[in-house]
Amino acid sequence: MADTDFPGVSRRTLLLTGLAAAATPAFAARGQVVTVLGDSITAGLGLPAQAALPNQLHLALEAMGIDNIVRGAGVSGDTTAGGAARVDFSVQPGTTVCVVALGANDLLQGLDPRSTRANLARIVARLKARHIAVVLAGVAAPPELGRGYAREFNAVYTGLAKQYAVALYPDLLAGVSRNRALVQADGLHPNAQGAQIIARRLAPVVARELVKKR
Repeated sequence: MADTDFPGVSRRTLLLTGLAAAATPAFAARGQVVTVLGDSITAGLGLPAQAALPNQLHLALEAMGIDNIVRGAGVSGDTTAGGAARVDFSVQPGTTVCVVALGANDLLQGLDPRSTRANLARIVARLKARHIAVVLAGVAAPPELGRGYAREFNAVYTGLAKQYAVALYPDLLAGVSRNRALVQADGLHPNAQGAQIIARRLAPVVARELVKKR
C-alpha cells in the first residue's frame, strides 16, 4: 500500500474518515466547533445522520443556549490505535473542544489496557499541544471480562484525565448499554433514543469546556 501524506495513517482510514465527514451535515451555521473523535457510535452506525450522536450533541448544546458546530469524526471499527494515527487529520483546525470517544473496540478485542492508555495519551497530548480542549469519554468494562481486567481498563480513563487535567465523562454508554429499549438489534449500538440520551448527558460536560474557551 502506498504511503500517504499522513505518516501512520492508511489510505483506507483516510478514505473512511473523509466519507464520514462528507456524510455529516452542517448542523449549525455558527458557533464554537466540537469534534467527536470516535468509532461506530460516533459514526452513527445504523442511524440516519440526523439521529446520530454528533447531531444529537449539537441539538443538546443548542438547547442549552450554546451556538455550536459539531463535527463527527467517527470510523466504524476504529481502536484507540487508529484514532491516534489519524488524530491530526480527523480533528480539523478550528476545533475548540474534542470529545475523545474511543476504546470500545479495544475492549471488544480484549486488548491490553496499557496499550489503550498509551494510545489515548498520544491523542490527548497531541490535542493539548494544539490548544484544543479535551473531553475524555470512557467506556465501562463489564465484569464478565474479569474483575481485574475491568478494573485496569476503567482506570485508564480516570488516570489519564487526572494526568493531563482534562474533563472526564466516565462512561459514554451510561444509562443506555444493556437496555434493550435503547440499543439496536446487535445489543451494542445505541438506537435513536439511546443516542439522544447519550448526547443529553454528555452535553453539560462539553458545554463547560466550551465556556472556558470563550
